[in-house]
Amino acid sequence: MKTIDELLAEGVAGKRVFVRADLNVPLSGDTITDDGRIRAVQPTIAKLAAAGARVVVASHLGRPKGAPDPAFSLAPAAKRLGELLGADVAFATDTVGSSAEETVAALADGQVAVIENLRFNAGETSKDDAERGAFADRLAELADVYVGDGFGAVHRKHASVFDLPARLPNAAGDLIATEVGVLKKLTADVKRPYVVVLGGAKVSDKLAVIDQLLGKADRILIGGGMAYTFLYAKGYEVGISLLQKDQVDVVKEYMARAEKNGVELVLPVDILASADFPDLKGKTPAEFITVDADAIPADKEGLDIGPKTRELYASKIADAETVFWNGPVGVFEHPDYAGGTRAIAQALVDSDAFTVVGGGDSAAAVRTLGFDENAFGHISTGGGASLEYLEGKTLPGLAALEV
Repeated sequence: MKTIDELLAEGVAGKRVFVRADLNVPLSGDTITDDGRIRAVQPTIAKLAAAGARVVVASHLGRPKGAPDPAFSLAPAAKRLGELLGADVAFATDTVGSSAEETVAALADGQVAVIENLRFNAGETSKDDAERGAFADRLAELADVYVGDGFGAVHRKHASVFDLPARLPNAAGDLIATEVGVLKKLTADVKRPYVVVLGGAKVSDKLAVIDQLLGKADRILIGGGMAYTFLYAKGYEVGISLLQKDQVDVVKEYMARAEKNGVELVLPVDILASADFPDLKGKTPAEFITVDADAIPADKEGLDIGPKTRELYASKIADAETVFWNGPVGVFEHPDYAGGTRAIAQALVDSDAFTVVGGGDSAAAVRTLGFDENAFGHISTGGGASLEYLEGKTLPGLAALEV
């Protein structure tokens, strides 16, 4: 995999460099609520511009249906990128049409342009190789060189991630190099104790990574909506909490394997429960009770880990040498249910471990709750990509840069 520094040594002045970034930021209307992913790729873009490249930045945002949708426009991201670069950033209102062609043609050395959301074209995400390839051919016409730096998308076999690098000289950007370097520390020569904190809504999203971690981690702490399937598998009633009954047998097998392998699988001992899911927009005060994990009332839903669990999990993190955290452990978007996620973040900050925060929701929680990003070893820009790497899967976007 060629590095961007090797690419720069060859010279990029006057060349059109296509940067596949990850500008998939959360929006409220046209206001960006978390610009972490833009800030993460900005150094690579700035480095190329400073070297005289004509930089063409491309990304997806959200899940439009293969056609233009103003709700998913990259215009706000392009504006924010310009603010971070301290320079004007041109914006093309299409992906491979006349606006993109004219915008790229107008670039001078050291200038930057962003083209519209790649997923406005059905070819970007098509499962048909020919359709994807045709879109990649048109994207290739906009550039002389390809730089992959959208780590959050490297697990997708999409035209701009997988097919386009084969059509142009290519290199990995600094962000991808950093992300891969961090993930290697979680898979090879790991410093122990190695503690993993897994949260999020669905246990089905994490089964494959749990399967791998049962042979690598020393402790796995479970929280979030996925915890209730584990509690149910232990024979506890979970009320109206999020539950995936079709995964219970798998969870039971994992719990048995954890015990056999000497992996400490830690579940919540108390829960904040309510009869109503909170109003996340109005942030009105929530009505909840704190109950033991085996005593969730039939008419209530677990929405956060309780105070005893927060203390327990902090104690399990305290002596760690390596910590990987993926997924909030409660509905952190509401202040009354943010305590558990805040406690996990604080435990990572207080530890002397190498700490990795993986996943968009976890990273957003860290920033939303006011933590200094520099207090963590690394905050990943790609939750799904990080998990699939830890699962041992081949990531198409990385494989394409290694050819």
